[in-house]
Amino acid sequence: MATTAPGSADAARIRDGEDYVNSLRGRGLNIWLFGEQIEEPVDHPVIRPSINAVARTYDLAVEHPDLASVVSPFTGERVSRFLHICTSADDLVLQNKMQRRLGQLTGTCFQRCVGMDAFNALYSVTWEIDDTQGTDYHQRMRDFLTDMHRGNFVVGGAMTDVKGDRSKPPHQQNDPDMFVHVSRRTKEGVYITGAKAHQTGCINSHWMVVMPTMRLGEGDEDYAIVGAVPVDAPGITYIYGRQSCDTRAMEGGDIDQGNARFGGQEAMVIFDEVFIPNHLVFMDGETEFAAMLVQRFTTYHRRSYVCKTGVGDVLAGAAASIAEMNGADQASHVKDKLVEMTHLNETIYGTGIAASYQGHATRSGAWICDDMLANVCKHHVTKLPYEISRLSQDLAGGLVVTLPSQKDLEHPAIGGLLKKYLSAREGFTAEQRARILRLIENMTLGRNAVGYLTESMHGAGSPQAQRIEIGRAMQLEYKKRLAHALAGITDEADTDAILDEAGSYFSRVFKLPAKAEH
Repeated sequence: MATTAPGSADAARIRDGEDYVNSLRGRGLNIWLFGEQIEEPVDHPVIRPSINAVARTYDLAVEHPDLASVVSPFTGERVSRFLHICTSADDLVLQNKMQRRLGQLTGTCFQRCVGMDAFNALYSVTWEIDDTQGTDYHQRMRDFLTDMHRGNFVVGGAMTDVKGDRSKPPHQQNDPDMFVHVSRRTKEGVYITGAKAHQTGCINSHWMVVMPTMRLGEGDEDYAIVGAVPVDAPGITYIYGRQSCDTRAMEGGDIDQGNARFGGQEAMVIFDEVFIPNHLVFMDGETEFAAMLVQRFTTYHRRSYVCKTGVGDVLAGAAASIAEMNGADQASHVKDKLVEMTHLNETIYGTGIAASYQGHATRSGAWICDDMLANVCKHHVTKLPYEISRLSQDLAGGLVVTLPSQKDLEHPAIGGLLKKYLSAREGFTAEQRARILRLIENMTLGRNAVGYLTESMHGAGSPQAQRIEIGRAMQLEYKKRLAHALAGITDEADTDAILDEAGSYFSRVFKLPAKAEH
């Protein structure tokens, strides 16, 4: 394992966005894009916007420390809130507020929520494993967190396996590498082999925490592996994912990109005998805890999709701007569409932040958000951004997909013609109109539609995954008893007794005070 690379615990502490960008240089990662090996990803025009988005998380922490940073309980220094273990509902809520603000500032995925939610899930799950198995995973996790806080690093979570034949569990796959697994063991640690698909921000991280992707059973022990690896560890290959319109970043100019400064990042991560020392292993063979880990991680991560409301704020602003530029902003149907975009966006935010406000403590002391509302939030996210995007395209008009290029707009022979015929309301230039149209294209069809639309559909589980969890938590028997009591089918119910019998969800939601004595 590398010990002196920028991603190691011995590297200088990262304070701001500039420090962060410098920490990524010279790491020698094995990265492939467009069939070519990338020597320095920091300087690649396709990759750099995603690095800028992560750097913005550091700069926000400097600008608004109470929002985007927290005093580390391990080191006493301020660290990014993305590295913090939540110990109250207020902590959970501040995560959401930070996420929305970063969505507003970048208009894209800023790539740190997976690691944040993985840390919080693992903190409580390692405690639960130790409590029943007598292991020391929780202390290892705390030690690792301490190192990450000392450097103020970016840590990514690697969960989604390529899965192969979905009808078979991991140990029955024709090729065992379809799920990341322990391929070799020594007294010093384990070696893992396999691949993780579409990993957000993996190249822009310093460390990755590798986790199982699903419930595991008997025979899957080698797949029940959780461990931390530096991104520059020997044996890791990164194959960068294509995004719609991504090569516009290589054409020069900044108009046609729509959002030239910020973008998202996904890559396939291939592990070929990658070593994890024992002190960085946080689960090894405890298949019965894989489901708990996945469930707790997705509970955190599904309410983390409030980040999309920050992106939605930008898209609503772009839609309102193009309507104004077109001289249509006072039309009643235009105003109504902007109201609808806002209504849908705030619906996502309301369910997500409510999940945080109704959080509760786990036995480890870490707080987790409400599982029902977290799943409702994410289920909204699989649908509502698509309607918000449709409305923005409606208000933009056909030019959003037929606009000539920046090179045409600036050409000495035809540029003047375009500036004449693309002009609209007085006070706005043709270039300003083009920039807003390209931003809407970028967010609804181009590279940032990856994060705003398709990731909203499949990230943290596709829609059916949320419907399953909502079905499990909907407490129909409890609700039937309420209805029977009011309908006179049964004697008048003792509502407090029913509440106590209902189980975790309603007991947490309705924190009733003790009955007054008469």
